[in-house]
Amino acid sequence: MQNPRLANRYAKSLIDLAVANNELEAVHGDMLLLQSITRSNADVVALLRSPIIKADKKIKILGAILDGKISGITSAFIRLVTQKGRESVLAEIAGEFQKQYNTLKNIVRVKLTSAAPLEASLLNLIREKVETSAGRKIELETHVNPELIGGFVLETGNSLFDASVLRDLKDIKKQFLQNIYVSNIR
Repeated sequence: MQNPRLANRYAKSLIDLAVANNELEAVHGDMLLLQSITRSNADVVALLRSPIIKADKKIKILGAILDGKISGITSAFIRLVTQKGRESVLAEIAGEFQKQYNTLKNIVRVKLTSAAPLEASLLNLIREKVETSAGRKIELETHVNPELIGGFVLETGNSLFDASVLRDLKDIKKQFLQNIYVSNIR
C-alpha cells in the first residue's frame, strides 16, 4: 500500500458523501467494480500510475470505461481524485472503502481455504454456521490450496480454525518425533 492514510481519508469522505445522499449501496457496488477492474486489468493500473498522461486524458479514458456503469457520485469522485493528481491511489481507496463499508454495516470478512473447490450448497451451509457463531453477517472469500490434502482452514480477523488433513499429519509427525510413550533408552 502506497499511502494508507490518504486512501483512508478519501474513502471516509466518499462514504460520508454516499450516506448523506442515501446512495451507499450504489457507491459500494461502484467501488467493487473499480476494484475488480484494477485487479484484472494491468493496463488500467498503468494508466492510473503514468506521470506522462495528463489528468484530462485520464478522465476521458476512465469515463469511457466506466460511463453508464457507475453512479454520478462515484463518477464525480473519480474526476475529483484525478484532477487532484491522486488517481494512482484509486485502487487503494476502493479497498479502504470496502473495509470501512464492512465496519459500518457490521460485516466480518472471513477467508476459507480448502483443498478443492467447494459446492455452492456447502459454502452456504458454512456461511450460515459462521454467521450464527459470530452473531454478524460475513463476507466469505474462498481460496483453493491443494497442499491441504483435505478439510479446510477458516480465518477471520485474528482467529484461525485449521481443520485440514495437512495439520493433522503435521501433528502426528510431531508426536512420533517426540515419542512420549517410550522412555529414552541409553
